[in-house]
Order: sequence, then structure tokens, then C-alpha cells
Amino acid sequence: MDIASLLEHYQIIEENLLLKQLSIVIIYAVGAKVADLFIIQGVMRLARRTSMEVDDTLIALLHAPVLWTIFSLGILHALVLGVLPAPWQTVLPSLTKTTIVFVWLIALIRIFNVLAHQSADKILSRGKIGSDFFYMSKNILRVLLVILGLFWMLSIWKLDLTPLFASAGIAGIAVALAAKDTLANFFGGISIFLDKTFKVGDYIILDSSERGEVVEVGIRSTRIKTRDDVLVTIPNSIMANSKIVNESAPEPRFRIRIPVGVAYGSDLEKVENVLLEVAAANSSVVTDPAPRVRLRAFNNSSLDFELLVWVHEPSVKGLQTHNLLTAVYHAFREQGVTIPFPQLDVHFDKPMKTDQ
Repeated sequence: MDIASLLEHYQIIEENLLLKQLSIVIIYAVGAKVADLFIIQGVMRLARRTSMEVDDTLIALLHAPVLWTIFSLGILHALVLGVLPAPWQTVLPSLTKTTIVFVWLIALIRIFNVLAHQSADKILSRGKIGSDFFYMSKNILRVLLVILGLFWMLSIWKLDLTPLFASAGIAGIAVALAAKDTLANFFGGISIFLDKTFKVGDYIILDSSERGEVVEVGIRSTRIKTRDDVLVTIPNSIMANSKIVNESAPEPRFRIRIPVGVAYGSDLEKVENVLLEVAAANSSVVTDPAPRVRLRAFNNSSLDFELLVWVHEPSVKGLQTHNLLTAVYHAFREQGVTIPFPQLDVHFDKPMKTDQ
């Protein structure tokens, strides 16, 4: 038995359509208040017991839309009972539905803002995207949400949206042609974010052999600071279609190769031990993976070894290469290991004549 059937038991109300409609609205309003007291407030009390503050905020934002929706349903129910004059028969129900959509649109925008603010610090601290790219994406999503809400409200009034879509399509083509490069850079930034090619703080090598630290991934471009403290700006469309070597991925540690040549006749085991001791004495060299030494080649004047070590991050590559080479030189001098230099022996079949 619905609310309208219950009201039919009251003769006075039954004979007066306006009073009957008003009674239905009042009953729905009371129902909204009851739902507020026993359901919404109960959920809010449970949310306050949690350590998270965001759930309290979200429930508070949903409070008004839920109450207004229940009350508006009562208005729609009351309007169904009677036949209104021609203009109002369509206007009042459509206006009520539009109000419901508008209230929920405002609530969803506020919820979106809360969630975006809540996740901003976490996302930006990871360094995957720049702050301007994040906030621009947030604004675009918010605008799309508003546009969808407006289209929904227009559809309630049964308006023909075909001319509007056609105009929007023509305008979109014009904007796309005028801002082709800007759009290419924007979507290039999105592809960098989705593919996780690199993030802020990573050391990368470009196709042009430039090496540096990623300091910002923006809407239009990516900025890299080289070891000479020079800021290089590259459009995202180029970054998305270029070969990029990420020295910080998949792990932040970085391997350094130290080539070393020793004279023929040197004690190979001694050379290897000296190199490993040099690596162990360097505090920037990590122990996992462990340093290793490899004999690479028999050169014209030397036995070519290579000391392979890993450091905790690529930014110390230049400094630690210097420190390791210096330490190897001093260690070889102390241990009596000869570092050869290129030399050429010339033999003559016949003694050379010299002027007396």
C-alpha cells in the first residue's frame, strides 16, 4: 500500500487535491528527516570513529543532496496525482528533476575537489608528474563533469541537442587545428604519465646524448637539468616519441665501470684483490650487488681489467668515478702494480750511420 492509498482513508484530504498533494510532500519531508536522524547521522557517527578525516567530509557533503532528493521525490509524487494546466504539467516536474541534478552536480564537484586535494600531496610527492600538469588535469576533469551535468539537465527539458553538438564539433575541429602542437604536447605528457617512462628525480639520457635529472613534467614540456646545471626544455610530444634511457629505473642504483690497465707479468689475483679493496673502502658503493672485477682484453701494452661497482643513485656517477680512479692509482702504487703506458720499440736491421 503506497502513500497515496493511505491518504484516501481521510475523506477531507481525498476531496481536496491540493491538500492531498501537500500532505504527500509533508510526509516525504518527514521521511527525509527520519532518514537524516537514523541513517545519515548514524553513518556520520561511525565515520568519526575512524582515523581518516576524508570520510567525514564526504558523508557531510552527501548529507544535503540525499535530503533534497527525498523531498523532491515527494514533490514529483504529488504532481503525478493531479492534472496541472498545460504549461505547468511539463514545467514543474522538469524543474524539480533539474533541481535534483543540479544539487547532485554541485555535491559531486565538491567531492571531486576533496578527493583531488586529499591525493595531491601523495601523487606530487612521488614525482611522477608536475604540479601544473596535475592541477590542469584536475580542472579539465571538473569541466567535463560540469558539461555532462549540463547536458543531463538539458535532456530533462527534451531540448534538441543536435545543433549544439554540431556547433561543438565544428568549434572543436577549429580549436584542434589551431592548437595542434599544444594538444600533442598535452597528450604526450599523459602518455609519459601512463607509461611511467620516467618521473621527477630520475636521471635520463636523451637521443641527443644529453644526460640530466628530470626536474619537472609539465603540461607542455619536460625540463631536465644537466650536470652543468643547464636547464633543457623538451616538448612532451618529442619526449613521447623518442628513445630515452632511464638510469634510475627499474632500481635507483647505478653501475659504474672503471677501466684499468696493468702491465704484462702482473699478478692477476693481486690486481683483482686490490681493486675489490678499493671498492669496499668507498662508502658510496653498495654491497648488493657486490663489486666485481673482470679481465676484458689483452691489449698491445696492457692487460685490460674492469672494476664494476654499483652506487646508490646515478647523480654521483661523475664524483665516484673520480674517487675510484684516484683510489686505484694510489693503491697500485702502494702494492707495486705497474700501470703501463703505450710505447713503441723500433728495431733496425742495419746500424744507422751517424755523422761524426
